[in-house]
Amino acid sequence: MSKEERIFVLAEHRRGEICDITWEMLTKARDLASQSGATLGAILLGHQVEEMAQELAKGADEVLMVEDERLENFNSETYQEVLASLIEQYKPKLVLIGHTSFGMDLAPSLATQLELPLSTDCLDLRFEDAGLLTVRQMYAGKVNAEELLIEAPTYLVTLRSGSFIAGEEKARQGKINKISFSLREVDYKRFIEYVEAAVGEVDITQADIIIDVGQGIGDEKNISLVSELAEVMGGVLGCSRPIVDKKWLPKERQIGTSGKTVKPKVHLAIGVSGAFQHVAGMKGGTIIAINKDPKAPIFRVADYGIVGDLFKIVPVLIDRLRELRLS
Repeated sequence: MSKEERIFVLAEHRRGEICDITWEMLTKARDLASQSGATLGAILLGHQVEEMAQELAKGADEVLMVEDERLENFNSETYQEVLASLIEQYKPKLVLIGHTSFGMDLAPSLATQLELPLSTDCLDLRFEDAGLLTVRQMYAGKVNAEELLIEAPTYLVTLRSGSFIAGEEKARQGKINKISFSLREVDYKRFIEYVEAAVGEVDITQADIIIDVGQGIGDEKNISLVSELAEVMGGVLGCSRPIVDKKWLPKERQIGTSGKTVKPKVHLAIGVSGAFQHVAGMKGGTIIAINKDPKAPIFRVADYGIVGDLFKIVPVLIDRLRELRLS
């Protein structure tokens, strides 16, 4: 790459807050930009978003800000109109978009309009001499496939949430470039209102400590044991899919490809075998595993492991932690 080339990240925001996926994408984009000598730019579309632009400027070389009342809330039609124009004007080498409900609505249509290659739901990506290589999961997460995109002036990629840990670097002094843009009137698709999904009793994706329970727990009545440990540790309960299928814990507690991706500081896996579908949802932090099977796959990803009977180990942990609290 030459120094004139750019990498763009589309900032996703909702109700005045920059979404986590934006910082995750900027973290990966910074690595790609530093390796290739490209300029890192954040694209911010919205209305009265000056404060968000200033925040984004701390993590990017430049912020391309387009303000319009019709951009206050996400609309794939208006976003596509602006993005298509910016891509044609700046000709970035890469544009990153979150693989969220927003990104899934926007990216395919944008790629079709501009006739650009698109790789969706990516876990990783890198530039090679032959072009852009992306990593995606196939066959329900059983295989990680490396795919080389056809050579093109610009690549479009949607990144899966939780694939990267948002970095702490926010020390840049990026330039905010306010861009004037005349939007067409869009009558056939408009924002009406936000309808929030039903919120469970806890959001495991935001937890710093997760006690993750698997089939090794044996019976629903034993859930109370790990629940007590979670309380003592100040953490929350997560689980594998079989626990949800048996209705021992609700769906919002499930971790994995068909559940949620979590990135706590401490992840304690108890009686979890370590099936690839479950491990795919475990990102970052220190992973500690307790399993009586020394050959359990979970030990391949764990930073620390205890081979033993969880029903003997967990009560000891609870007692010891209570002692430490009182000391």
